[in-house]
This record gives sequence, C-alpha cells and structure tokens, in this order.
Amino acid sequence: MQALNDIPVLDDLDAPKQVAVTSSGKRNVYLETYGCQMNVSDSEIVASVLRENGYGLTHDESEADIVLINTCAIRENAEQKVRRRLDELRSRKKRHNPDLRLGVLGCMAERLRHRLLEEEKLVDLVVGPDAYRDLPNLLSQAHDSGQAAVNVQLSREETYDDISPVRYDSNGVSAFVSIMRGCDNMCSFCVVPFTRGRERSRSATSILDECSRLVDEGFREVTVLGQNVNSYAADGVGFAELLYRISQISPELRIRYSTSHPKDCSDELLHVHAERENVCNYIHLPVQHGNTAMLERMRRTYTRDEYLSLVERARLIVPGVSLSTDIIAGFCDETEEEHRDTLSLMEAVRYDHAYMFMYSERPTTYAARKYEDNVPEEVKKRRLTEIIQLQSQISLGSNQAEIGCEHVVLVEGTSRRSDAQLAGRTDSNKMVVFDRGDYEKGQYVRVRITDCTSATLIGEPV
Repeated sequence: MQALNDIPVLDDLDAPKQVAVTSSGKRNVYLETYGCQMNVSDSEIVASVLRENGYGLTHDESEADIVLINTCAIRENAEQKVRRRLDELRSRKKRHNPDLRLGVLGCMAERLRHRLLEEEKLVDLVVGPDAYRDLPNLLSQAHDSGQAAVNVQLSREETYDDISPVRYDSNGVSAFVSIMRGCDNMCSFCVVPFTRGRERSRSATSILDECSRLVDEGFREVTVLGQNVNSYAADGVGFAELLYRISQISPELRIRYSTSHPKDCSDELLHVHAERENVCNYIHLPVQHGNTAMLERMRRTYTRDEYLSLVERARLIVPGVSLSTDIIAGFCDETEEEHRDTLSLMEAVRYDHAYMFMYSERPTTYAARKYEDNVPEEVKKRRLTEIIQLQSQISLGSNQAEIGCEHVVLVEGTSRRSDAQLAGRTDSNKMVVFDRGDYEKGQYVRVRITDCTSATLIGEPV
C-alpha cells in the first residue's frame, strides 16, 4: 500500500463509486471510480462531458454500451484490484457482448497505457486525467474504427473550470469543488506528479461562481480539492483569501478542504479557521513520518520539530481544532528507532484520525530510482499494525472526551447499520449516529454525545 499524496479517501480507496445521476442517450456509459476524492471529482467532470455530448449514464452494467473505469495509481493494491476488474470485464465482453467498449481513465491509464493497450490488450480506450474533453471524439474513434483510442497528454493549463460537474450527491448535501490540478512537490514516494502533471490553479472567479451555484441548488457543504490546496495561487489570490471568500457566500455553507502540505500551512490560513465559523474546525495535515532523517529521504521539506511547531500554532490559533494525518510504515531504510519516532510523534500530536499505509515502491518515483525498498514485508506489516493499534487507542480516547458535549451535525444520510438512524459529521469531521426521528438528510441537527467507538460518536438530538 502507498500513501495517497495527502488526498484522503472517502471510505475505502478500493471500493468502486458511481455518480448518482442516470440519463438516456445515444449510447449508455457505465462509469466506475476508484481512489481518492480527486478521482471522484474527475468522474463528475467526465459524466458532464459525456452527457453534454449525448451519451447516457447508467448504473446497470448490463445495459452499458461503454464501460469506463476511472483508476488510481497511488497504491499497488488499488492497481491490482482494477486489473482484476478489467480481466472480468474483458471476459464478459468476449462471452456476451463483443461490441462493448472498455476504457481506462485517470492515473493508472497514464502510467500503464502501453501495457493495457498493446501488451495485454485489455481495453479499447485509454484517457489520461487532462484529456477528458476529448472523450467523445475518442469514443467515436474506438466505435467507428474498432481500433484502440488513446490520449494521455498532460497539460500545463487544463483545469476544467468551465465544466459544471454531474454530482455524486444528487440530494444536495455535500459537493467537491476542484480548485487546482497536478503537484509540484515531488515527494520521493509519490507517483502523482508523473500521472497528473504540474501544478496549476483555477481562477478564483470560477471557483466562487461554482460554490455560489451549489448554494443556490441547496448544497450545504463543499470540500475544495487539490493535491496541495495550500499552494493555490491565481488572480493574485492565495488559498487563505480564497477560503475566506468562499465562506462569505453563505453562513449556511460549511467549507472543508483537502489536502494541505505542512510546508504551506500558514498562520493566515489558521486565522481564517478561527475567524470564519463556517470554515470547519478540522485540518488534514499529513506528516508521513515522525523522524527528521526519514522526512528528508521522503523529500517532505520540513523537520519533525517544524511539524510539531506548526501543530502547536494551529492549536493556539484555532482552539479545539481537529487534526488528521497520513502515515507510511516501512519506507526505504527505515530503522526500528525511526519507526519509534513515528509512534512518539503520534503520541505527542494525538490525531483524531489517521490514514495509515504500508510502503510499496511506485515506478518512476525518486524513491524507486534512489533507494532500495529494503524493509522486509513482515517488518512493514508489524510496524503498520503498531501504528494502527496506537491510533485506535488515541481515537477512542479523543471520542470518549466528546461524551457529554454538543455538536451541530450535518445529516448526510441514514446510518450504514440501520435506516432508523441518521449519520452525519461534526464540523471537526467526526461521524455521529443518532435516532432518525423527524430529521432529514441535509439538515443541521444539534446533538449531544452519549457514547462512542474509536471511529464513531453516538448521540441524541437536543
């Protein structure tokens, strides 16, 4: 497994997701998405491009003339799952529907285009993350000629800022708004700069217009997305100013963001959290490791002490701020002492939540060229287990401290376990479950916390 270039997953990186909308058209497309929030946002753009060009969208794979898989290349495990899915689809095509067209989109498409198209002949279409406007042309090409179609050209300008996405949440609660694409950080473990290209930001005007439309449509929460939103810069506007302007659109609109690189998390941004009530009291602040020498090998550009100083400032400026992080176990040359530094940093910071992964080498990265992936697999697994166990204890303690407190929860839907209960998040990003009563999806409900697990708060409406 591999860290997510600081973009946290929704629920399960390897679980497929679908846009909520269906529509009819000249040919039906079944669109399946794997990976992080950015991939989900990209699929919303893909669905919009397809629908505007006369294609239908279906949730029934058996009705599809075209199956598109939007892929993730960040973790080896995610790639393997997608490859198994492609094998299954290719087999079904041969047995039942020779005219079915299969396509791979996104990061994995860019990285494995030659193997998917030429060596294994698994797909008819390969489209990189900057070529979605070309999808209708490529689909026509693959359909008319029967030949494979490909466009994986990366762009220094494409931001899709004029496309109105087809939302995953059709009921108007929460929406993703992509504010930038690509990444310039070049962390040694990460493949994203090679699959998504260089960093570029959308215009502030287009972002504010999109957020305003979402409010008009009844959405109650936006999550602004980028590989490193803190480095956003367009029209003379930085990220702190952009966030402030979004927060002024409506007091009823909650604002979250993902993700932030610690090197760019400014005091100005922290003051926006403190001053604007609808900017959520939560920051995803990926550390990746707790040892300074290891952070240098990872090319993270900060030390352990600098990171801890940032956490201290965040808690001083934004009292009660909730923090989450990403952690990699078993990166190249990691010693037992370095691993213990990660555990001690976790104890010092006491994150509310963490995304924890075991390192596996990604081709083309700096680490793959410079270092040896030399920590034995069983050692990686044991260290990851220790990290997960410690975080579970910390998360449980954090949640237990919430018992008796009251929070305003934005209802996102029914609980996974029972339709008689609703689930939603606090502004500090903690999931709360409570009895349904007369409340509905999209409402803000004040809830008193009565119990908890390490992952979920249990409450009752006040």
